[in-house]
Order: sequence, then C-alpha cells, then structure tokens
Amino acid sequence: MRWILALVLALAAGTGALYGLTGGFTVLTAEAARRQDVARHPRAIPATEVLAEDGGVLDLRQDLERDGRVAIVNFFYTRCMALCLAQGSLTERLQQAIQARGLQDRIRLISISFDARDKAPNLIRYAARMGADSRIWQFMSFTQPAQRDAVLDLFGITVVPAPLGEFEHNAAFHVVSPDGRLVRIFDLDDPGLALSAAEALAAAGRGGQP
Repeated sequence: MRWILALVLALAAGTGALYGLTGGFTVLTAEAARRQDVARHPRAIPATEVLAEDGGVLDLRQDLERDGRVAIVNFFYTRCMALCLAQGSLTERLQQAIQARGLQDRIRLISISFDARDKAPNLIRYAARMGADSRIWQFMSFTQPAQRDAVLDLFGITVVPAPLGEFEHNAAFHVVSPDGRLVRIFDLDDPGLALSAAEALAAAGRGGQP
C-alpha cells in the first residue's frame, strides 16, 4: 500500500508541475505559456535608448508615449539575408493593410536592429529596400548593449552570434501599447492576428471595446 500511495503522490506532483508549466493545460509549450502570461499581464518596457534613422537618439518608451499610437514591433539586423527579409516582407504587407484600412493614425510599425554595427545610414538604406513609409514604419537600433539585452529578454528574442558576422535569431510580431507595455506576441505567419490585436487595443484606448 505504501508504494501505491507514493506513486499516487508522485503522479500528483508531476501533474501539478505540468499544470503550472502549461498555464493550466491550456497551452503545451513554455513559449506559448509565456505569451499567454504576457496577454494576461502586459510587461513594461524598461528605459531604452535607441538610434533613429535621422541619427537622433530617443528613449523608446518616451517615443511610444509621445507618438500615441499602438506599435507592432519586430527585431532584425540589416545584414540578415534570410529570416529578416521574410519578416520585412510581411511587415511591408502590414504597412499596406494599415494604409488600406486607414489605420495610420492609430497603428505604427517599428523595426529595431540588435546589431551594434547598424547606424543611421544602414537603417535608411534598409528602410528604402523594404519600401517603408516613414510615417507608418520606423527603423531604430539599440545604442546600449545592456539595455538591448534587457529588451530582447523581455520580448523573448534570442540572438546568437554566427560565423561571418551574422546572427541566429528568432522573430515574432509584438503588439506594444502607447504607454510602453508589451501586450501580445504573434508568430510571423500570423500578421493578420497581430494587426487585429493592435486595432482592438487602439480602439480600447479611444473608449472602444477590445
């Protein structure tokens, strides 16, 4: 009987751990659980200095508050010839959808480079390559390594140096509120969901229903 009781207790402990990891069995991976937690408890972006395309230095959170629009944020580097180009193409489609739906005064796009080599001229050339409308889609890069690492960790972006000065990294669309909080995270193959979440958040900020 004792071994049966011990087995039952072990199974109960394992089930409890799995329940916590999966957010109550509603998700099956740690990343999905993290995204669910972000949706329930938006996370404030720490003070972060970024370089803009015009060479000016901004505080990211202050820029979000001053602009007043919901932002869909992603991370890249200009020398990337694979994932970043695919991400850029999808972001361009988001830009087109924002324009077509007349949402440009409520939603913006921000792409932030994590590569310390990306300065203003690199950002300008990349923006032109992506067909970015600067009124909707802005490009930035981090200026402080410690702040960069803190923001990437908050957003769940992993960056690993690779040969020839390249990086291995993951990517997603991140919906950020005007007061500088990470609110939702979506896979790159769900740009429509990211835009819908951003639109709902913008509507809620104007007294509408999310």
